[in-house]
Amino acid sequence: METLIRKADISPNSLNPISLAFLGDAVYEVLVREHLALKGDRPPEELHRLAVGFVSATAQSSALEKLMPILTEEEVTAFKRGRNAKVSHIPKGASPAKYHAATGFEALFGHLYLKGQTERMRELFELICEEK
Repeated sequence: METLIRKADISPNSLNPISLAFLGDAVYEVLVREHLALKGDRPPEELHRLAVGFVSATAQSSALEKLMPILTEEEVTAFKRGRNAKVSHIPKGASPAKYHAATGFEALFGHLYLKGQTERMRELFELICEEK
């Protein structure tokens, strides 16, 4: 996944962690949709249900637990920036801990995207997909 709009010299660390998570959410959503679309024809309702199994705060929090042992120090730092960011509200379907973990998870994917580390993003995504 190449960046769609390449901005020269933008450091992920210069972005607000919520903005980084916002970007990472979109990047992760594209990976999920690509993964599901390439698995074969399915009705839209089923695709949506399957996608929610990847993108919910609970699913992202669980995926993060799987990834933590293999993350680099830089990746853990990116995750922690997102996890520790002040959020305006927590959706009723998620616990505060899971929502903060999911925000960190999304910040990690935003960080990797801006760094141009698409191979690493795909490697992590493939690990998440192993059980799905």
